[in-house]
Amino acid sequence: MSLLKVDNLTLGYSSRIVAENISFSVEEGDYLCVVGENGSGKSTLMKTLLGLQEPISGEIQVGDGLKRNEIGYLPQQTVVQRDFPASVQEVVQSGCQARMGIRPFYNREEKKMVREAMEKLGILDIAGKSYRHLSGGQQQRVLLARALCATRRILLLDEPVSGLDPKVTMEMYEIIKTLNDEGVTIIMISHDIEAAVKYASNILHVGNRVFFGTKEDYRNSEIGRYFLEGVNQDGGAEDVG
Repeated sequence: MSLLKVDNLTLGYSSRIVAENISFSVEEGDYLCVVGENGSGKSTLMKTLLGLQEPISGEIQVGDGLKRNEIGYLPQQTVVQRDFPASVQEVVQSGCQARMGIRPFYNREEKKMVREAMEKLGILDIAGKSYRHLSGGQQQRVLLARALCATRRILLLDEPVSGLDPKVTMEMYEIIKTLNDEGVTIIMISHDIEAAVKYASNILHVGNRVFFGTKEDYRNSEIGRYFLEGVNQDGGAEDVG
């Protein structure tokens, strides 16, 4: 069975519908990019997949032995979170808390996991630095390492390059692609359709029209051609996030 299977999902708050008719599946090792216009329900979908919000209707099935606490999450940062007064290592370690239960200390395996995650993200040399004093790109690396400590199976990333300069943006995309190549399943909300069709294996487009399929099928679809032509005419990535 798929890691995640979503069938005819309707999303919203109380009686206000923000997205509907959403169906897709995620297999082990997939790289799914979720794209769509502003306000199309992408972040609401992410919260629903995480169990932070109930759908209005439809079904989400979790399979292949995946547990809810095996889903790592990298949310969009708020101003308050950017000023969090903790060291890099403390932030990364906090990703292990779900598996610790009531145990107050990190065990040897968790400490090793934290070190490996920091090495993988290139932040081991700043482990003792204050998170609040890092650049935006460094903070995103720290949060991605934290998410990796929560799970090595599937990561949900909500616009992980938002607010980053072009060079750091490309570095983050390459890091995420490397993680996927190493077997981590990725579901990423992106406002950058060009990057989505470059890096992802599958595309979910939500909004007035819904598309789910491979990136090749998306390029050839009516909705994909419409948005990709808009990007090319503007001479750069169109913000449809």
